[in-house]
Amino acid sequence: MSARISVTAIAAVGMFSLAFGAAAAGGSLSRKDAKFMQEVAADGLAEVELGKLAQQKASSDDVKKFAQMMVDDHTKALDDLKSAAGTHNITWPTTLDADHKKLSDRLSKLSGAGFDREYMQAMVDGHKKVAADLRKESQSGTDADLKAWASKTLPTVEAHLKQAETVNKTVHSSTATH
Repeated sequence: MSARISVTAIAAVGMFSLAFGAAAAGGSLSRKDAKFMQEVAADGLAEVELGKLAQQKASSDDVKKFAQMMVDDHTKALDDLKSAAGTHNITWPTTLDADHKKLSDRLSKLSGAGFDREYMQAMVDGHKKVAADLRKESQSGTDADLKAWASKTLPTVEAHLKQAETVNKTVHSSTATH
């Protein structure tokens, strides 16, 4: 368990200073809204990159299909987030932050069923965190466009979470019986 790096913890570390920098440097976003935007952008980029990795390394067709959905849906969500940001001066991540890179590097060393299990567990953990963040932003954010984006995106993330949980159970149970 301690070796497993949780995507849940990943976004909280590393993006904090970027978020404060974005808030201080740009526009009228509150620090809280800027921090949220930076974190979900970093998480979205990680979902795309990890999804691409999973398409190459996964052994399960269900995991590969889930990974393709992550690439497609999170690419669209990031584009929508950029639109919601409007003219706010936000620095968008173009590469994985240190913690997401660490997870990617760890997953890169795995293959087959081991990769499937670790990737899907990371997807469950990450989507739980992002769903909670979106729910909070949609209720208490101060930027109207960002709140609307969070409200619009939440049902998709909740659907991803349910699917991730289903696939995660499948990859864990199939390897337990073999």
